[in-house]
Amino acid sequence: MDVTEIDRPETHAAERKWTVAEVEALFALPFPELMYRAQTVHRQFHRVDAVQLSTLLSIKTGGCPEDCGYCPQSKRHAGAVASEALVPVAEVLRAARAARDQGATRFCMGAAWRGPKDRDLEPVLAMVREVKTLGLETCATLGLLRPDQALKLKEAGLDYYNHNLDTAPDFYGEVISTRQYQDRLDTIEAVREVGLKVCCGGIVGMGESRRQRAALLAELANLKPYPESVPINHLVRVPGTPLAEQAPLDPFEFVRSIAVARITMPRALVRLSAGRQELGEAVQALCFLAGANSMFQGDKLLTTGNPQISEDQALLGKLGLTAEVM
Repeated sequence: MDVTEIDRPETHAAERKWTVAEVEALFALPFPELMYRAQTVHRQFHRVDAVQLSTLLSIKTGGCPEDCGYCPQSKRHAGAVASEALVPVAEVLRAARAARDQGATRFCMGAAWRGPKDRDLEPVLAMVREVKTLGLETCATLGLLRPDQALKLKEAGLDYYNHNLDTAPDFYGEVISTRQYQDRLDTIEAVREVGLKVCCGGIVGMGESRRQRAALLAELANLKPYPESVPINHLVRVPGTPLAEQAPLDPFEFVRSIAVARITMPRALVRLSAGRQELGEAVQALCFLAGANSMFQGDKLLTTGNPQISEDQALLGKLGLTAEVM
């Protein structure tokens, strides 16, 4: 599609429905033009110098029955991490307090389950209640969720539920076989119906084409409403997982993914998530210029590495960015 056929997205991006062809055409724009459009949208809806900080804690690590090709928590992979018991509530509260003291405004709790059993959910509800007492926003990512479980989390005080689409519908089967795309959409719908906010994004660099990256972002942007938070992960090639030998994604293509996410989901927090450690400061700076305004801080994201908090603080300082409630 000729990019001149696309209306200026900054004028009505919050309301429009995106076709995959239109999103792919945004990817194909000359880099300066794409960055300009992304910045124009960003400045309409967000402070240009503010970045929201979140911290992610693995409350139940390893032993997952799913076969997600990128994940070392799958017990099906040679590089699987050891399975651990659920973290005690008191330990979660200590981690949340430390995150708050280091500038995070949202605390996210992740468990390596296909979906929580009812007996699993009870201690998580206690965690949510305790973390809320610290004045933090709460988020959980526990796998597939039934409507009654979503309601219990909402009643406990959960603010956000994370459940990523991961990739485009037509590439999904290349990465995961134990969970269907519709399962993910059903969980997002269950979360929305009880009034929880949605954190939903994906992973780029898993071998998908540019068109498939565009299809992922179109799928996210066309959710009604689109997610309040959109984590964009850069594949971490973990030894012992099926995607360990995947060729690295060109860093400019990652920046383009951030910019297109900003244009198509203008009000969302677009979050730099896994893989920041491999990107380096210059590429991260371009991502902020492209419209990213949130990131995970802390030395670990579930099981993969992340820049040290002191490094993040130094980078934000260099860029004149302020960690702030959004």
